[in-house]
Amino acid sequence: MYEIDIQTQTLYAELLEMMQIVEASRTISSLKGSFSIKEDKGAEYVYFQAYNPVGKLEQIYIGPRNEQTERLMHDHAEGKSDVKEMGEKFKRLSIQIQAGIKIRTDKAMTRVIRSLADVGVFRHGGVLVGTHAFQAAGLMLGVCWSVDASRTTDVDLAVERKVAVAIPMVDADIPAALESLGMGFYPVPRLNHKDPSTNFAIRKSQLRLDVLTPKTQESDSPVFIKRFNCAAAPLSYLSYVIESPAHAVLLDTNPVLINIPQPVRYAMHKLIVSQVRDVTSEIKRRKDLYQAHELLSVLQENRPFDIQPAWDNLIARGPKWKKFAETGLAAMETLYGELEIRLTEPGKQ
Repeated sequence: MYEIDIQTQTLYAELLEMMQIVEASRTISSLKGSFSIKEDKGAEYVYFQAYNPVGKLEQIYIGPRNEQTERLMHDHAEGKSDVKEMGEKFKRLSIQIQAGIKIRTDKAMTRVIRSLADVGVFRHGGVLVGTHAFQAAGLMLGVCWSVDASRTTDVDLAVERKVAVAIPMVDADIPAALESLGMGFYPVPRLNHKDPSTNFAIRKSQLRLDVLTPKTQESDSPVFIKRFNCAAAPLSYLSYVIESPAHAVLLDTNPVLINIPQPVRYAMHKLIVSQVRDVTSEIKRRKDLYQAHELLSVLQENRPFDIQPAWDNLIARGPKWKKFAETGLAAMETLYGELEIRLTEPGKQ
C-alpha cells in the first residue's frame, strides 16, 4: 500500500464530483439514439430510435409533431455537444489520474462493468461488493493497494430485491448487456437445474459475474430480480454492506461511475465474511481479513470517526453478527497486527 500524491487525489475528487453532477442532472441529451419523423395520412409523428443492448434497433413512439416534440428534439440536439465536451473532460482527468497512480486497469473487466453501467444497473441500485469495490475504496481514501491484494477475475454485483424509490427508466437487462459485449458470456447452471443461474462466465476464461442479494429467509433458492431480468443468489449478512452505498470512479480511458459500499462497512463486513466461509476457503478467509486490516488502518489514520458508528450499527443487528464480527476482528489482528482501534458496545464508554 502507498499513499497517492495530493495532486492526483485532488484530480480524483474533481472527476468524481463532476461525474456525480452529470449523473444527477441527466437530461434528454444524455440518451443514446436519435429522433425520426414518420408521415402517415398527411400527419407527422415523432419517434425515438436507439439500439438495445443486444444490438437491435428499437423505436419508441413519442407523439405527434408539435411545439412540445419540436422542443424535445431541439434540446436533445443542443445538449449532445455538452455531453461530448464533458466526456472529453472525464477522459483527460482519468488519464492524468492513472498516470499518477501508475496502475493499469483490466480492460476485459472494465468492459463488463461499463456495460452494466450503460444499461443503468448502478442507477437501479446495483452495488459492486468484491475486490473491485476494495480497489475503488482505496482511491477514495487516497491510497493504492498492493497488486496481490487487488487482483481478481470476479465481478461481484449486489442488488436489493426492491428499490424504495421508483426510477423513471427502462429495466436494466443484465443478460442482454453481457450478450452485447460479444465476449461469450453464458449463464452457469446451478446444481439444481430447476433453479435459474445467478452467475455468468466465459468458456476457457476465469472472468465471471456473480449476482447477489441479501438473504431474507431460510431458503437458498435464487431470487428473480425483475428490473435486472436475472436471478440473484441470496447471501447472509449482505444487507449491511450495501446500505447507503457511495459513488466511486472506475478508472479507464473512459471512466465509469459506479456504486460501492462505504469503505468502513466494507471492512466490517469482511470481518464477518471471514468467519462464515467453509473450511476449504482458507485463502479467501485470509484475503478477507487482509482487506479489512488495510482499510481499517487507513480509516484509523484518516477517518477514525467513521469506525465506531459502523461497528455499532453492525453489532446491533443480532448476536450472530456481533459474535462473527468480534471473532473476525481478533483473527485479523492476530494475522496482520493490532490496530489502535478501541471499539465499545452501544451505550458503554
